[in-house]
Amino acid sequence: MAENSSSQQKTEAPSPRRLSEARKKGQVPKSRDFNAAVILLAALAAIAFLKDTILFSMQRMLLDYYRAGFIIDMPPENLPFYLIGFVIRMFLVLLPVFIIILIAAAASNIAQVGILFAPPVLQPKLERLNPAEGLKRIFSLRSLFELAKNLLKIIIVAWVVYLVVRARLPEMLLFYFKAPAELLDQIANLMMVAAFAGGGAFLVISFLDLLYQRFEHYKNLRMTKQEVKDEYKQTEGDPMVKSWLRRRQREIVMNSIRQEVPRATVVITNPTHVAVAVKYEDKSMHAPVVTAKGAGELVRVIKRLAKQNNVPVIENPPVARILYHNIEIGSEIPVELYQAIAEIIALVYKLKGKAAG
Repeated sequence: MAENSSSQQKTEAPSPRRLSEARKKGQVPKSRDFNAAVILLAALAAIAFLKDTILFSMQRMLLDYYRAGFIIDMPPENLPFYLIGFVIRMFLVLLPVFIIILIAAAASNIAQVGILFAPPVLQPKLERLNPAEGLKRIFSLRSLFELAKNLLKIIIVAWVVYLVVRARLPEMLLFYFKAPAELLDQIANLMMVAAFAGGGAFLVISFLDLLYQRFEHYKNLRMTKQEVKDEYKQTEGDPMVKSWLRRRQREIVMNSIRQEVPRATVVITNPTHVAVAVKYEDKSMHAPVVTAKGAGELVRVIKRLAKQNNVPVIENPPVARILYHNIEIGSEIPVELYQAIAEIIALVYKLKGKAAG
């Protein structure tokens, strides 16, 4: 009796079928940190590239409001409408940044798992509403591991930002002597440099996290030897069933050969590789028909049956090969072979005439 698969160790790599089924369920190796890092860096790059345009648009928008007297002379009842207009204009100013963020989010997801649509993920699961299950997840070893991992990420990113700021400390000491406009510009540049450094460190950490998630994913999908055997039976078929099917198919072929060869007009052979039985009755048939054929060991069977039933055996390798490879059993001979088959049947009639004489 086969061992229970649950008692066996999962030592086998997951099969393509198991990976495919997991993917259909939405179970794919994915790092949320990688998405967050890519989005953060994309947003920073967009802001750095479009900074002057965004600032200019915002300044012009504020000047328009002040010049038009919206802030000073605005009736209180019109304030909500002007606020809505202000928010819409701000959204349009920042729209390029939002578009870049959306593209980065989509690209990071596709880079990790490709294009994936998994409806089972969207189905509600009642166990998620169970408080007991929620507490188990919160205080599980995996949650503690994730907490420690997140704290380590924060420490590493903060350390990188600290190193960048400390390296720029001599420049920061000179901020006191800068004009307000220049001071704001340098502070903004310093913040962007620190943010890019932290984002770069976060991206490296997230890439390592992605590798870890893939390792965990394949580890969780590993299979026992029994599961591999069971899956092989499901996909390739049970070896015993396949063996029975082969025997059954051979029996069907042999029964057909035993029935049709004795009634054939002639058997055309290669002579040892293939054999084809052809039947022709000039009064009831429009053209000769292939009634049986075989290769290998079946050639000897067909020739033996033909000899036992006085069916002529003619050696004609080219015609035998064409009939065997191109004409199905029960099909008529094609027009292009009429001449060759007619010559063979004429030879058969001639041999039968001599035998009768």
